[in-house]
Amino acid sequence: MSDAPSAPSHSDELLRQVAALPLLPGVYRYFDAQDQLLYVGKAISLKKRVSSYFQKNHGGTRIGHMVSKIVRMETTVVRSEAEALLLENNLIKTLNPKYNILFRDDKSYPYLKMSGVAKLPKAMAEKSVRVEPVETQPPHVKDLQKASTGSARTEVLVQRTSNAAEFSRVSYYRGAVEKKHRYFGPYPSAWAVKEAILLMQKVFRLRTCEDPVFSNRTRPCLLYQIKRCSAPCVGHISAQDYAEDVANAEKFLRGDAQEVMRELEVRMMAHSDKLEFEQAAELRNQVSALSNVLHQQSMDNVADRDVDILAVKVQGGKACVNLAMVRGGRHLGDRPYFPVHVDDAFTLSEEEAAEVQPDAVEVQVLEAFLAQHYVEVAIPPTLLVSHPVSKSLLAALSEQTGVKISAVHQPREQRRAWLEMAQTNAALQLARLLAEEGSQQARTRALAEALDMPQEDLDSLRIECFDISHTGGENTQASCVVFQHHKMQNAEYRRFNITDITPGDDYAAMRQVLTRRYSKLAETLQEAKHNGTTPAGTGRLPDLVLVDGGKGQVSMAREVFAELGLDLSLIVGVEKGEGRKVGLEELVFADGREKVYLGMDSAALMLVAQIRDEAHRFAITGMRAARAKVRIGGGKLEEIPGIGPKRRARLLQRFGGVRGVALASAEDLSTVEGISRELAEEIYRALH
Repeated sequence: MSDAPSAPSHSDELLRQVAALPLLPGVYRYFDAQDQLLYVGKAISLKKRVSSYFQKNHGGTRIGHMVSKIVRMETTVVRSEAEALLLENNLIKTLNPKYNILFRDDKSYPYLKMSGVAKLPKAMAEKSVRVEPVETQPPHVKDLQKASTGSARTEVLVQRTSNAAEFSRVSYYRGAVEKKHRYFGPYPSAWAVKEAILLMQKVFRLRTCEDPVFSNRTRPCLLYQIKRCSAPCVGHISAQDYAEDVANAEKFLRGDAQEVMRELEVRMMAHSDKLEFEQAAELRNQVSALSNVLHQQSMDNVADRDVDILAVKVQGGKACVNLAMVRGGRHLGDRPYFPVHVDDAFTLSEEEAAEVQPDAVEVQVLEAFLAQHYVEVAIPPTLLVSHPVSKSLLAALSEQTGVKISAVHQPREQRRAWLEMAQTNAALQLARLLAEEGSQQARTRALAEALDMPQEDLDSLRIECFDISHTGGENTQASCVVFQHHKMQNAEYRRFNITDITPGDDYAAMRQVLTRRYSKLAETLQEAKHNGTTPAGTGRLPDLVLVDGGKGQVSMAREVFAELGLDLSLIVGVEKGEGRKVGLEELVFADGREKVYLGMDSAALMLVAQIRDEAHRFAITGMRAARAKVRIGGGKLEEIPGIGPKRRARLLQRFGGVRGVALASAEDLSTVEGISRELAEEIYRALH
């Protein structure tokens, strides 16, 4: 094995580990000299698969580049190929190896939430008893009505039921699910959930108000007036009737729209036969609204209740997987995913290399998405896919979820229309991404040309930008944002709390943040230069350091870099032009070069402005968060139970602002009108 003519040299210990591997299924992991994870793979036979890395000559390919870095290996033996597949993608998702295709979820999926445990009515087909208006009202309600109308006449209201738990609330939700509520989805976007909530309001008139609002209503809100809510808060509908509406809404969300329609029609005719025309008219309007919804949902297909449609498009070294969702027979929309490390994807076994198809990369990307995406997301029983996927993958997913999963590659009729739509969207989304990246690359190239920087490896060009933010010297914060690989690297952003300076001294703040950012790195680089070796894990200096400011900030940055022994040519200040107008900025250099005006339409200036504005935004948000935390002890007055707009206004007026409220004792708080001793103690505890 070690005698292979062109194989990279590896330690004898590593090669002995490879030779001792069993002929069993499992997962292997490769690490480099810095103990960074390079690759995670699965194998039906660990010995055969892993040996292929070290026995063949991979030349200067990406595979060879990766193999040359391997210094350590870990393996895990499992019972089957399915287990290996699941473990592989769990590790890929959690460990983020450099050479694997990786799908990063930017956020969780939103759901439509029905509060409370489902309470089915005793008989959905029985007579619906509506609560008739009565005049028996609590005295304070009557007084409020008289005062609001300006007359002695009491408006007719139904006696209110204050228990919000009896009436389910429909709402947008994102996060961990709780057993005490019902959740419908997931939906591909927040817009899709809000559209579904609007349907629940139009057709079934379910409440969307929060429980405190519900419990304190004395008259119906505007939603009742525009027929978007049945006003259970003030008793305009009984708990039994509201439960029927909730049950019908849940049936609709599960795809039983036609059944709901039939039940509503039966109830409507029953009321009509009994000459209960008002109740019949309400049901008629409900049937009409539901009919309009079903007519607008041209994508309905009763045979397919829950389906995911997945289409993949690969072009220009990038890939897009477009996921469209059908839930309850309704097409809810789609969502694009863009994996990273697609250009590092490869196939290693000779058996696989002999069977490479024209769409091999698309299949690999699609299978990686399936294996990683459904680790934490519920999977429907039917998948429509643009490319065929392996049966072992489907078997593994079925074993993981306990649901038999099938994938249809060449669907017909309605399914075919769905898949073609997903493929079109995948192509459009990928074209958009390539256009954006092409524009960003052009900006990077333009900046490198304008500043006479090397252009051999623009992809690795690293720019760090600093900005200072405060309010009248209070809560000074500095931000550092990073631009690399032609885009902002959010994960590498940093904030610095600036202390022990004169309030409002931006120069001192800039000195402090630059010193804290680069002092340790400068020491490490000096030691490495002296010793001739660079320690593992040592960072790198950016190719350009932008500071938001003119000559003063640049001079301060020059002093810091001179003290640290760093290259002054890295520092560039972004000085605002005449009248501080956007597009008139000039670049100020710390090494003595003349100022440069790039031009209002310059692609280089657009990139500089983009990075500068991002640093400013990041600093502002951090400063505001810190200010709010200091002023009110990390909370908000509005979030304290019992504090509404009037009491909050009285507190702020008495103590001169939120800082004064936070500094006040419970005794002082209780002297404010409307603040009881118990509430004062609650406020004090919340703010401390």
